[in-house]
Amino acid sequence: MSNEFTREEKKAFCFGLFAFLTFIILFTVMAFSKDGYKHVDENFYYLKASFRRTDGLLVGDSVRMAGIDIGRVVDAKLDEQYNAVLNLEIKDGILIPDDSSASIVSSSIMGKKYIEIEPGGSEEFLKNNDEFSYTQDAMVLQELLDRIIALAKSKKKKNPQNIEEENIGDQNDE
Repeated sequence: MSNEFTREEKKAFCFGLFAFLTFIILFTVMAFSKDGYKHVDENFYYLKASFRRTDGLLVGDSVRMAGIDIGRVVDAKLDEQYNAVLNLEIKDGILIPDDSSASIVSSSIMGKKYIEIEPGGSEEFLKNNDEFSYTQDAMVLQELLDRIIALAKSKKKKNPQNIEEENIGDQNDE
């Protein structure tokens, strides 16, 4: 029995070692790199938004309008009523009507959360340190599924009666 490796085994080992080292390097780079918000310029202003629940929204997450990043969440605190008060950093020059709403949304079913601003129609605009009057909390996936199941159950209960009534009506017509 020989302890030497064949040429194919040596190739496979080298390829596996290369793949493993590449994975380790990529993992290390990703772990230590910051997914930080980069200012195009240093001019921005702050707005506040209060939510009853933020579920998964973190400091550093994006603020978007019409799908475009216009800022980020820079601070989160609890107020006296235990609501989450978020401090948002918005790029200067982006005017947001004072009747606009801020909602916590997700990019996909399990995606990252962000704040989406829906502009209102007012001709007055929010200024530095103003607060949104209208906010919508994050939708929790479990609550959404519970609502869908409850809706399906209620429709299921209604349908058997409707089917029986239709069958009786069809029998009377004959």
